[in-house]
Amino acid sequence: MVEWTEFERSTIQSIFSKLDYDVAGGKALARCLVVYPWTQRYFGSFGNLYNATAIMGNPKVAAHGKVVLQGLDRAVKNMDNIKATYAELSVLHSEKLHVDPDNFKLLADCLTIVVAAQMGAAFTAEVQAAFQKFLAVAVSSLCRQYH
Repeated sequence: MVEWTEFERSTIQSIFSKLDYDVAGGKALARCLVVYPWTQRYFGSFGNLYNATAIMGNPKVAAHGKVVLQGLDRAVKNMDNIKATYAELSVLHSEKLHVDPDNFKLLADCLTIVVAAQMGAAFTAEVQAAFQKFLAVAVSSLCRQYH
């Protein structure tokens, strides 16, 4: 079980309360698909992913990015038991979708960049540490079924 400080809890809740899931989710997923093009193999039904412009403007990428942030929102609301919260998602991604678990970390890194750009100077080292701890727990929970 992960121990959260009051600062970490309040920081994570504050970040997610200020995120526009429609924008930030799409930006994070699009960045992941552009920077790490091998991750595109899971999104064959999304249509044109041939270049950065196409990816950034793809409505299916934006919609799935929003779904990802809604999933993270579930973790924010269940910070004391993210592993159980993500049990079904872990099975889905490992057994049905066969997603390489390393991709979750790549997407988490891209989301960190998007959040940092949005927050600017308010994204201090302490805030980043709390945010990345949260994402690491979420990624670990998603990867649980792979072990």
